[in-house]
Amino acid sequence: MEKAGLPPEKFSSLVRSDFWFSDGNIVIVAGSAAFKVHRGQLERHSEVFSDLFSIPQPANQELIDGCAYVELQQDCPSDVFYFLSALYDGLYFKRFRASDFPAIAAVLRLSTKYLVEHLRQRCLARLEADWPFTLADWDLRERRCTAVENGGRYIPRDYCAHPILVIDLALDMNLLSILPAALYDLSRYGASKIMAGTTAPMTVLQRWIMRFTGSPSSSSSSSSQLERPVRLSRELLYRTLRGREAIQRYLAEFIEKEVHCRSPAQDCLNRFVDKEGPSPPSKQCHESFYYIMLNILRAVGGVTYGRDADPLFTLVQATEMLSRTDFSDGQQHQCALKLCQACKVDFAASVARAREEIWKMLPLWFGLVEGGDKVSEPAVAVD
Repeated sequence: MEKAGLPPEKFSSLVRSDFWFSDGNIVIVAGSAAFKVHRGQLERHSEVFSDLFSIPQPANQELIDGCAYVELQQDCPSDVFYFLSALYDGLYFKRFRASDFPAIAAVLRLSTKYLVEHLRQRCLARLEADWPFTLADWDLRERRCTAVENGGRYIPRDYCAHPILVIDLALDMNLLSILPAALYDLSRYGASKIMAGTTAPMTVLQRWIMRFTGSPSSSSSSSSQLERPVRLSRELLYRTLRGREAIQRYLAEFIEKEVHCRSPAQDCLNRFVDKEGPSPPSKQCHESFYYIMLNILRAVGGVTYGRDADPLFTLVQATEMLSRTDFSDGQQHQCALKLCQACKVDFAASVARAREEIWKMLPLWFGLVEGGDKVSEPAVAVD
C-alpha cells in the first residue's frame, strides 16, 4: 500500500490499497484506506451505489488523485477491501477453510447493505454449509471436518470458524437459522474453554496498513499483541452453558432408558435360545447392550476423539458398535457383539430418533424459540 496522491487536507494520511487502478474514476474512502476503482463496476452490481453516484456534485469538489471521492464513514477498510475483491475477482472457495471467514463476514455485511444479492447469496450458502439447518447436513459437515490426510483426525477449527465469531455475525445480521448449529458446536467445548472465548482474526488489510504505517511487523509475536479477545456476553454464556447441560442431561436419560437393562426386540432371535436351560432368554443381547452402555459411558466426553462433549457423535459411535468386529473376546481374539439382527435394527432406530430429537430441541434448549428466553442482548464482548 502507498499514500494516496493529492488528497484533501483531512485525507492527508490516507493509505492507498491494492485496489488502485490507473484508469479508475472514483475513489472510495473507508477509514484510513482509499480505493481507486470504477464507477461502472459498482453501479452495475449495486443500485445503492448507482443512486449515490447519480447525485449531482458541486463544480469545485475536492479531488483525490484527480477523481471524485465517496467516503463510507460507517464501513471499516477491511470490509471494503473484501467486498471489492468479491466484486472484481469473484468469491470462490476451492476448499472449505476457517481462514475464509473474515472475507465471508465482510462481504455478507456490505453485500447486504449495498444490495448486491448474488454475493449475499454466495455468503449465505457457505455459512449454511458450515452451520446447517438439518441433522443430515450437520453429519456431512462433521465428515468434512475429519481430515483423511491427517489419519482421520477431527480438526473442525481448520475447516470452520470459531463458533463465537459465527454467533456474533449471526446476531448482527439477523441470521437466526444458523444459531442452533453454532451454539451446539460451542457447547461441545468444556466450560472453561467456552468462557475463555477466542480471538478475532487479523484481516489482510490490517496487516498491510500495519506494514505501511511502520507498526510492528506481522511476526507471530506482534500479531499476537494485535489479536482482539472475543468472549460471550454474560447472558449468552448463561444460555450456552444451560443448553449444554440440557443436552448432556438428555444423553444421560437416553442411556438410562434405552441402553441400561434394555428389553430385547419383540422379535429378538435370541429370546427363546436356551429357554429350558440355566441361561435367561436373550442373554446374549442383554450382555451386548450392557457392553454398549459401558463404551458409551467411557466415550461420552469425547476424550478419545478430542471432543469435550458431543452427544450426537456419541450416539453415532453407539450405532457403529453394532457392525464393529474388533471387540475382544477375552482370549486375544477379535469378534463382533452377539446381538441378533432384530435387536440391532430396533436399537439403531432408537438412536436415530434420539439424534433427531436432540437436533430438533436445540433451539429450545438454547432459548431461541418460544418456551425459552429469546436472545436479545449482545452476543459477544470484544476486549
